[in-house]
Amino acid sequence: MTSQTFTLGIVGAGQFSGQFAKLFRAHPLVSEVWVTDVLPERAAALAERERLTGTMPDFAAMLASPLDAIAIFTQRWTHGPLVVQALRAGKHVYSAVPMAVSEEEIAAIIQAVSETGLTYMMGETSYYNPATVYARGRRAEGAFGRIFYAEGDYVHDMDLGFYAAYQFSGGTEWKRTASYPPMLYPTHSVGGVLGAIGGHAVSVSCIGVRDDRRDGVFDREVSMFDNDFSNASALFELAGGGSMRINEFRRVGYPSHLRESRFRYFGTEASFEQLVRTAVWQDKQGFTDVTALLETRPSMSPDDPSLAGVDPALRDAFISGLAPVHDASRLPEALRRLPSGHEGSHHYLVDDFAVAVSTRSLPPVNAWEAARYTLPGIVAHRSALRGGERLTIPDFGDAPAAPGGGLAPDARG
Repeated sequence: MTSQTFTLGIVGAGQFSGQFAKLFRAHPLVSEVWVTDVLPERAAALAERERLTGTMPDFAAMLASPLDAIAIFTQRWTHGPLVVQALRAGKHVYSAVPMAVSEEEIAAIIQAVSETGLTYMMGETSYYNPATVYARGRRAEGAFGRIFYAEGDYVHDMDLGFYAAYQFSGGTEWKRTASYPPMLYPTHSVGGVLGAIGGHAVSVSCIGVRDDRRDGVFDREVSMFDNDFSNASALFELAGGGSMRINEFRRVGYPSHLRESRFRYFGTEASFEQLVRTAVWQDKQGFTDVTALLETRPSMSPDDPSLAGVDPALRDAFISGLAPVHDASRLPEALRRLPSGHEGSHHYLVDDFAVAVSTRSLPPVNAWEAARYTLPGIVAHRSALRGGERLTIPDFGDAPAAPGGGLAPDARG
């Protein structure tokens, strides 16, 4: 399939988007990168720092421009409507997580993708998490047998980065937004489970833990979301049988800066378990420590003298911050010479979106897959508000074939 370059506009010039601006600008399929932000000085600073093509005054200007694609890095509860506007304006869309915050917003995105035929991809890092990549490969081999239970944890304590992030993005009213319900940000945990084992959730029972720190965060009188849950645990029934447990913790004694997401998968023939610095494959005969396969290598210059004795097959992992289980060979050379993030996922997020737009193929975390990572958390939060009542989770079905017959969702990454 013939590839062609395209132009991209980034919406939101905050702390997170800068890492992606660098990668998008370097990708050989992206010919121009523009940026806009509600604070023009932030957009200007990012454009100068990353040597982007230029800035635009606002989102409306981007929609009216001849740009081919839009990448949305705005506040997490704003994504749904912005995505629909961009699709309806004829733009391919990359969106940071979550996909949306309601079933209605998700349905609107899927309808817009279906009617326009444009590319939508949600930037879920856990799909490319080394543990997910490893488990996806072992599942493809049939090594697990039947996977009947899995766990995904997103354990990101507020004290370890989230206070500062909300203060940066929320201004003087940051406490109103820092109370964002944990289960409305479920994709880093759900995505690592379903991204490995496939399928979707059909029902859920969730318990929320009401916060007691009393610092104005997770306070219903302050919260724009009327939320006081800082932690939540959900048990999901999976289609075809089996279950998935998901934890979303924001007050937790855990070194979130070392590993935010972690996973466990149990099958009839084998299992896999991950902790902060340890990962183990187990079967009925014994266990194998696979930690080294999943550890991301420190980012460094390709000219670093310490690489002289490194196996050539692992050099790109050391340079880019990838793990040995990642397939660095599928990445463009320009990306392999830049640092990645979120355990090596950023390179693959950018590359899969670029390839999907350029070749009109289906990205792995397309709209239908993104719905299966996002909607379970929305329904789980509703369950927690009802004291753990078991609720049915709607499903929008499998993704249709991509325009022109593209790759199936599991064919890359």
